Amino acid sequence: MSKKPTTGPALHKVIMVGSGGVGKSALTLQFMYDEFVEDYEPTKADSYRKKVVLDGEEVQIDILDTAGQEDYAAIRDNYFRSGEGFLCVFSITEDDSFQATQEFREQILRVKNDENIPFLLVGNKCDLNDKRKVPLAECQSRAQQWGVPYVETSAKTRENVDKVFFDLMRQIRSRKTEDSKTTNGRVKDKSKRRKIKCMPL
Repeated sequence: MSKKPTTGPALHKVIMVGSGGVGKSALTLQFMYDEFVEDYEPTKADSYRKKVVLDGEEVQIDILDTAGQEDYAAIRDNYFRSGEGFLCVFSITEDDSFQATQEFREQILRVKNDENIPFLLVGNKCDLNDKRKVPLAECQSRAQQWGVPYVETSAKTRENVDKVFFDLMRQIRSRKTEDSKTTNGRVKDKSKRRKIKCMPL
Protein backbone atom coordinates (compact mmCIF):
# COMPACT_ATOMS: atom_id res chain seq x y z
CA MET A 1 0.00 0.00 0.00
CA SER A 2 1.30 3.43 -0.85
CA LYS A 3 -0.41 5.01 2.17
CA LYS A 4 1.90 6.63 4.68
CA PRO A 5 2.26 4.61 7.87
CA THR A 6 0.02 6.07 10.56
CA THR A 7 2.61 5.78 13.29
CA GLY A 8 3.22 9.47 14.06
CA PRO A 9 0.56 12.03 14.91
CA ALA A 10 -1.20 13.70 11.98
CA LEU A 11 0.44 16.92 10.82
CA HIS A 12 -1.75 19.93 9.99
CA LYS A 13 -0.10 22.78 8.08
CA VAL A 14 -1.47 26.21 8.95
CA ILE A 15 -0.49 29.42 7.17
CA MET A 16 -0.91 32.85 8.77
CA VAL A 17 -1.73 35.55 6.22
CA GLY A 18 -2.59 39.23 6.52
CA SER A 19 -1.09 42.70 6.25
CA GLY A 20 1.99 43.67 8.23
CA GLY A 21 1.41 44.75 11.83
CA VAL A 22 -1.96 43.07 12.38
CA GLY A 23 -0.60 40.66 14.99
CA LYS A 24 0.00 37.41 13.06
CA SER A 25 3.27 36.82 14.90
CA ALA A 26 1.75 37.86 18.24
CA LEU A 27 -1.08 35.33 17.77
CA THR A 28 1.35 32.60 16.73
CA LEU A 29 3.70 33.21 19.67
CA GLN A 30 0.80 33.42 22.12
CA PHE A 31 -0.47 30.05 20.88
CA MET A 32 2.99 28.45 20.84
CA TYR A 33 4.48 29.80 24.07
CA ASP A 34 1.64 31.48 26.04
CA GLU A 35 3.36 34.82 25.88
CA PHE A 36 2.43 38.18 24.42
CA VAL A 37 5.15 39.83 22.37
CA GLU A 38 4.44 43.53 21.98
CA ASP A 39 7.40 44.61 19.83
CA TYR A 40 8.15 42.05 17.22
CA GLU A 41 10.54 42.53 14.32
CA PRO A 42 8.71 42.30 10.97
CA THR A 43 8.74 38.67 10.00
CA LYS A 44 10.33 37.34 6.86
CA ALA A 45 8.64 34.03 7.54
CA ASP A 46 8.95 31.79 10.55
CA SER A 47 7.86 28.24 10.95
CA TYR A 48 6.71 26.72 14.25
CA ARG A 49 5.73 23.19 15.14
CA LYS A 50 3.93 21.97 18.23
CA LYS A 51 2.18 18.84 19.43
CA VAL A 52 -1.35 19.45 20.67
CA VAL A 53 -4.33 17.33 21.61
CA LEU A 54 -7.22 17.87 19.23
CA ASP A 55 -10.47 16.29 20.42
CA GLY A 56 -8.58 13.61 22.35
CA GLU A 57 -6.16 12.83 19.52
CA GLU A 58 -2.52 13.92 19.52
CA VAL A 59 -1.66 15.88 16.38
CA GLN A 60 1.11 18.19 15.26
CA ILE A 61 0.43 21.69 14.08
CA ASP A 62 2.91 23.33 11.74
CA ILE A 63 2.41 27.12 11.61
CA LEU A 64 4.00 29.26 8.94
CA ASP A 65 3.93 32.92 9.90
CA THR A 66 4.31 34.80 6.60
CA ALA A 67 5.47 38.35 6.01
CA GLY A 68 2.86 41.03 5.47
CA GLN A 69 5.20 43.05 3.27
CA GLU A 70 4.54 43.11 -0.45
CA ASP A 71 8.15 42.32 -1.44
CA TYR A 72 7.57 38.70 -0.61
CA ALA A 73 4.53 38.23 -2.87
CA ALA A 74 6.32 35.78 -5.17
CA ILE A 75 7.52 33.66 -2.28
CA ARG A 76 4.05 33.84 -0.80
CA ASP A 77 2.61 31.77 -3.65
CA ASN A 78 4.94 28.92 -2.69
CA TYR A 79 3.87 29.17 0.95
CA PHE A 80 0.21 29.08 -0.05
CA ARG A 81 0.79 25.94 -2.10
CA SER A 82 2.23 24.14 0.91
CA GLY A 83 -0.54 25.15 3.33
CA GLU A 84 -3.56 23.04 4.21
CA GLY A 85 -5.48 25.75 6.04
CA PHE A 86 -5.31 29.53 6.40
CA LEU A 87 -5.85 32.06 9.17
CA CYS A 88 -6.45 35.35 7.39
CA VAL A 89 -5.79 38.02 10.02
CA PHE A 90 -6.61 41.73 10.08
CA SER A 91 -6.77 44.30 12.86
CA ILE A 92 -10.20 45.59 13.85
CA THR A 93 -8.50 48.97 14.46
CA GLU A 94 -7.26 49.29 10.90
CA ASP A 95 -9.65 49.34 7.96
CA ASP A 96 -6.87 48.96 5.36
CA SER A 97 -5.87 45.62 6.83
CA PHE A 98 -9.50 44.47 6.57
CA GLN A 99 -9.70 45.56 2.92
CA ALA A 100 -6.45 43.67 2.23
CA THR A 101 -8.04 40.36 3.30
CA GLN A 102 -9.94 40.33 -0.01
CA GLU A 103 -6.67 40.24 -1.94
CA PHE A 104 -5.20 37.52 0.29
CA ARG A 105 -8.32 35.40 -0.15
CA GLU A 106 -8.22 35.79 -3.95
CA GLN A 107 -4.53 34.94 -4.07
CA ILE A 108 -5.03 31.80 -1.97
CA LEU A 109 -7.95 30.63 -4.10
CA ARG A 110 -5.92 31.26 -7.26
CA VAL A 111 -2.91 29.30 -5.99
CA LYS A 112 -4.94 26.45 -4.49
CA ASN A 113 -7.57 26.42 -7.26
CA ASP A 114 -10.11 25.37 -4.68
CA GLU A 115 -13.06 27.32 -3.29
CA ASN A 116 -13.43 25.18 -0.19
CA ILE A 117 -10.00 25.44 1.34
CA PRO A 118 -10.01 25.39 5.20
CA PHE A 119 -10.03 29.09 6.07
CA LEU A 120 -10.88 31.41 8.98
CA LEU A 121 -11.26 35.16 8.88
CA VAL A 122 -9.72 36.55 12.09
CA GLY A 123 -10.26 40.06 13.46
CA ASN A 124 -7.37 40.57 15.87
CA LYS A 125 -6.88 43.20 18.62
CA CYS A 126 -10.43 42.90 19.98
CA ASP A 127 -9.03 44.19 23.32
CA LEU A 128 -8.89 47.59 21.55
CA ASN A 129 -12.62 47.67 20.87
CA ASP A 130 -12.77 51.38 21.75
CA LYS A 131 -10.46 52.02 18.76
CA ARG A 132 -12.44 49.78 16.41
CA LYS A 133 -12.50 50.99 12.81
CA VAL A 134 -14.07 47.92 11.18
CA PRO A 135 -17.72 47.40 12.18
CA LEU A 136 -18.50 43.90 13.43
CA ALA A 137 -21.41 43.59 10.99
CA GLU A 138 -19.07 44.26 8.07
CA CYS A 139 -16.65 41.54 9.22
CA GLN A 140 -19.46 39.02 9.66
CA SER A 141 -20.93 39.93 6.31
CA ARG A 142 -17.62 39.32 4.51
CA ALA A 143 -17.14 35.96 6.22
CA GLN A 144 -20.68 35.00 5.28
CA GLN A 145 -20.07 36.02 1.68
CA TRP A 146 -16.98 33.78 1.61
CA GLY A 147 -18.71 30.97 3.48
CA VAL A 148 -16.06 30.91 6.23
CA PRO A 149 -16.17 31.37 10.03
CA TYR A 150 -15.34 34.78 11.53
CA VAL A 151 -13.67 34.99 14.95
CA GLU A 152 -12.31 37.98 16.88
CA THR A 153 -9.12 37.43 18.85
CA SER A 154 -6.73 39.28 21.11
CA ALA A 155 -3.13 38.12 21.21
CA LYS A 156 -2.78 40.34 24.28
CA THR A 157 -5.55 38.86 26.45
CA ARG A 158 -5.37 35.45 24.70
CA GLU A 159 -9.07 35.67 23.82
CA ASN A 160 -10.01 33.02 21.23
CA VAL A 161 -6.35 32.39 20.35
CA ASP A 162 -6.57 28.63 20.89
CA LYS A 163 -10.02 28.59 19.33
CA VAL A 164 -8.92 29.84 15.90
CA PHE A 165 -6.03 27.37 15.64
CA PHE A 166 -8.12 24.42 16.85
CA ASP A 167 -11.13 25.32 14.70
CA LEU A 168 -8.89 25.51 11.66
CA MET A 169 -7.25 22.15 12.47
CA ARG A 170 -10.72 20.60 12.70
CA GLN A 171 -11.51 21.98 9.24
CA ILE A 172 -8.22 20.61 7.88
CA ARG A 173 -8.85 17.23 9.47
CA SER A 174 -12.35 16.88 8.06
CA ARG A 175 -11.07 18.02 4.67
CA LYS A 176 -8.38 15.31 4.72
CA THR A 177 -10.97 12.69 5.68
CA GLU A 178 -13.15 13.87 2.81
CA ASP A 179 -10.21 13.86 0.40
CA SER A 180 -9.18 10.32 1.28
CA LYS A 181 -12.75 9.22 0.53
CA THR A 182 -12.80 10.99 -2.84
CA THR A 183 -9.35 9.66 -3.73
CA ASN A 184 -10.57 6.11 -3.16
CA GLY A 185 -13.69 6.91 -5.12
CA ARG A 186 -13.94 8.36 -8.60
CA VAL A 187 -13.52 12.08 -8.03
CA LYS A 188 -9.82 12.76 -8.23
CA ASP A 189 -9.87 15.80 -10.45
CA LYS A 190 -9.94 19.00 -8.36
CA SER A 191 -12.07 20.92 -10.85
CA LYS A 192 -14.65 18.16 -10.83
CA ARG A 193 -14.60 18.06 -7.08
CA ARG A 194 -15.12 21.79 -6.96
CA LYS A 195 -18.20 21.67 -9.13
CA ILE A 196 -19.62 18.84 -7.11
CA LYS A 197 -18.95 20.65 -3.82
CA CYS A 198 -20.52 23.88 -5.00
CA MET A 199 -23.82 22.28 -5.92
CA PRO A 200 -26.68 23.57 -3.77
CA LEU A 201 -27.68 21.20 -1.02
